[in-house]
Amino acid sequence: MKTAILGAGVSGMALARFLVERGRPITDLHLFEAAPVAGGLCQSKTVDGYTYDVAGGHILFSKDAAAMQWMKDQAGGDDAFEKRDRNTKIRFEDKWVHYPFENGLGDLPIQANYDCLEGYVRAWHERTARDTAAPADFASWIRWRFGDGIADHFMAPYNAKIWKRPLDQITSEWVAGRVPDAPVADVLKAAIGMRTEGYTHQALFYYPKNGGFQAITDGLYEGLKAQVRLSTVVESVRQVGERYSVNGEDFDAVVSTLPLNVLPDIVEGMPAGPAEAMRTLEFNSVTCILLALDRAEHPNLSWIYLPHDVQGPANRVTYMSNYATTNAPAGKTSLMCEITSDGKLPYPGAEAEKQTIAGLIHAGLMREEELLFTDRSSSKYAYIVYDHGFSERKRTALEYLDSVGVVPLGRFGKYEYHNSDQCVIEARKLADQLAGQAVKG
Repeated sequence: MKTAILGAGVSGMALARFLVERGRPITDLHLFEAAPVAGGLCQSKTVDGYTYDVAGGHILFSKDAAAMQWMKDQAGGDDAFEKRDRNTKIRFEDKWVHYPFENGLGDLPIQANYDCLEGYVRAWHERTARDTAAPADFASWIRWRFGDGIADHFMAPYNAKIWKRPLDQITSEWVAGRVPDAPVADVLKAAIGMRTEGYTHQALFYYPKNGGFQAITDGLYEGLKAQVRLSTVVESVRQVGERYSVNGEDFDAVVSTLPLNVLPDIVEGMPAGPAEAMRTLEFNSVTCILLALDRAEHPNLSWIYLPHDVQGPANRVTYMSNYATTNAPAGKTSLMCEITSDGKLPYPGAEAEKQTIAGLIHAGLMREEELLFTDRSSSKYAYIVYDHGFSERKRTALEYLDSVGVVPLGRFGKYEYHNSDQCVIEARKLADQLAGQAVKG
């Protein structure tokens, strides 16, 4: 079955590799990739000996041990990875606060600690005693779940930085299953200085020793090189009877990892309803700024969160050279700062970079004289925005693709907020479904 896979990111290449593992001839698979390099959102970049991930600080962890091992094996196996303990903090004024925030209340100034504890207990009582339903908008959900203190001191300002929209325009549906509910006992203990832990599934992570996170997708690409058409933009997809034409070439099947937003300009004959649904799906871009530092070593930190505007426009800072010793030259270190932006607006430029540096200096995270140089990369499709009407538009889009037999896959191919391991898991599941299909006559 001659199959076109649109996009050679982690989803598209993982699908191809799983199909080959299940007996599909590799020559049946044809991957179309617009970029000159495979990898999609998992790409990394090296500048003067400093390596960083261009679409945010990626780490490898998974509740699915088989999927995680499979990803490691693509880049050389266990010995090709650094093993790291997660040490994540929130920078609150001049203090380090344990992450997640509700597990670090005891690190706050005393008034902020009281505000957050009182608000959390009040919100917990309202939810449990009155059994109130979760609000539909994210702004109200934050206060319903965490209370006014945590909302005002952290959750509201931090999320405003990420989403770049009023939070009442965001639906609360995206947090289901992604934000664990800290037991009230843990929050009470944290507020009086008894250390508690949240997000324990991320307590340990892995990162490639060489080449950044892209080492994983480079390994995928190596086994598919002859079948990946780099620098090849998909310009047209057309259904022809039970077969398909992609850029004028005949195929038996099409799997698309391309963002749903672009398909109306590619898939011929798409009705107005699905086309409008796809075009109006909201997303954010991310701009990552590498800061190469003349600093011998970092504090023992993995990444940190910056909730306040005075800390600059970046919401998250990754201690990139702590992930792998080869991410910076010997005796040097690096930071990588993430700035999100509305995906339909221009990327942040030089002014945002200056503000980022000034914010980090203000926050006490670096000194101006340490900075050697910067590098900046932007990724258009980075984060799904769950605005009101999202689910209906997504359903309309996917139902149309199902009706014409185009199979969606991947974070933006299906508009599901998947990390890289979840992309691999979904690709494995799809490969199992496709492997047994008979060749069409």
